[in-house]
Amino acid sequence: MNNSVSENSFYIESEEEDVENDEKYSPKGGEDDGNESDYSESSSVDSPHENRPSSFNTSWPQSYRQSIDMYSSVQSPSIGFLGTPSLGRLGSSFLSSSLTRRHTPEVLSNLIKPLLPTHLDQQQEQQRQPSSHSIPPTPPTRRPSLRKPYDGKPSKASHELPISPQSTSPQALLNGINVLCGVGLLSTPYAAKEGGWLGLLILLIFAVLSWYTGILLRDCLDSAPGLETYPDIGQAAFGSIGRFAISIILYAELYACCVDYIILESDNLSSLFPNAHISFGGVQLNSHYLFALMTTLAVLPTCWLRDMSVLSYISAGGVIASILVVLCLFWIGLVDNVGFQNKGTTLNLTNLPVAIGLYGYCYSGHAVFPNIYTSMQKPSAYPSILLVCFGLCTALYAGTAVMGYTMFGESTASQFTLNMPNDLVASKIAVWTTVVNPFTKYALTLSPVAMSLEELIPSNHMKSHIYAILIRTGLVISTLVVALSIPFFGLVLALIGSLLTMLVTLILPCACFLSILRGKISRLQVSSCILIIAIGVVSSAIGTYSALSRIVENLR
Repeated sequence: MNNSVSENSFYIESEEEDVENDEKYSPKGGEDDGNESDYSESSSVDSPHENRPSSFNTSWPQSYRQSIDMYSSVQSPSIGFLGTPSLGRLGSSFLSSSLTRRHTPEVLSNLIKPLLPTHLDQQQEQQRQPSSHSIPPTPPTRRPSLRKPYDGKPSKASHELPISPQSTSPQALLNGINVLCGVGLLSTPYAAKEGGWLGLLILLIFAVLSWYTGILLRDCLDSAPGLETYPDIGQAAFGSIGRFAISIILYAELYACCVDYIILESDNLSSLFPNAHISFGGVQLNSHYLFALMTTLAVLPTCWLRDMSVLSYISAGGVIASILVVLCLFWIGLVDNVGFQNKGTTLNLTNLPVAIGLYGYCYSGHAVFPNIYTSMQKPSAYPSILLVCFGLCTALYAGTAVMGYTMFGESTASQFTLNMPNDLVASKIAVWTTVVNPFTKYALTLSPVAMSLEELIPSNHMKSHIYAILIRTGLVISTLVVALSIPFFGLVLALIGSLLTMLVTLILPCACFLSILRGKISRLQVSSCILIIAIGVVSSAIGTYSALSRIVENLR
């Protein structure tokens, strides 16, 4: 990670002035109370109450909130690359500050400090004064915390300045749907084929359990002041080891999704141009290898972007893209008369574990739910908003699964776009929509992983942007290597859903809830959590084993 904004760091210069303006108008006369930087997991100028070694926002990864918040807000675009702040500076404004902006300099300046704040750091930060202002400073809008801890006592909120700056209920609803409605939608017909019609009950069960565990995450956040993100919850439940383990799992899930994006692009472009190939140096690349390589080269510059807001702004249309692809599927079946003649099988126990992983992947949004909750203007609406998100997405998943399986039957591919006739206009729209969408999401998905690694750069090397570029380039190339080594979209998706999503969505929320709120919850809640953990463990075990077995079999 780079050093500071004034030294041409990862983000634009004038935004540090915005943060300084916030400090100037803070109630404590320039002292950051820990709420000033929603993104900063490591603000060294927290309030006296939180400025202690056990503070939840002083351990690695400190950039988690900042990077994950890119998924939960539409930002005003501003393009710039690593080490070239002049372009991004044109788009900076106090009034248009957003996720990766207004709070970003605070994060980056703190990443070069010890993970635990020191007294000297606090004094230096308190003495920091703005040197110039391109726009007259405006006092930050603050609001009292609407959330209370589980013991009934008022909590000192650590998110008084939420993202973007605050999200309304409709915005939170759109963010939640955008998080849940991803590439898993393409594989629901394949999951129906693998598990049979009765396997759709697993989708409904996972929807109910995932909604409930999403509520448990809220209860964990409300249990103590200073909790803002999933890693914070892990630290509150199991200490630094819990924070580290949960962070690794979340980052592994994001990295695996990037691998699946490469496979997705390769498969769909190959279906459009099956005869494409290239030869050089005696090596011949078929269409799958060629398009995987081209996709990697295309997304690489987006991963070098200093300000990801331009991608976040575009990727917010993911909901529209998903609905468009499903509408194309319905159009082909109803208007283009592909038909619904396939009856399918009632239950396929042999391949049911693969279906479990695929259905589980559909609800892999829990990494973002804490960020959405802590940014809401009305946190009390969170359960109902979450319920609507899960209800709408489950209806979309189930409808797509039924339509796709009845249209294509046992020949259903891992992505239903691969089954759609190439000569139809609706098919071309669906495939090109599927191709374009991951280009905007790849960099946003990989960025949290890259930023966490950049935190580990020694402080004496942070001024050099080459380290950030090398880390991001290395990550992108590694996803290409993995995608070419395991080019099975559905099986990789099933493996992610079984091995990682079950942990993030079912097992860990319940385990953290039991650990944090032990002694304050009813026996029914304890029993429910234990049951969900058992379901998650069993599903994870059989799903992971089945997916790995199928991958090894296909590789052979």
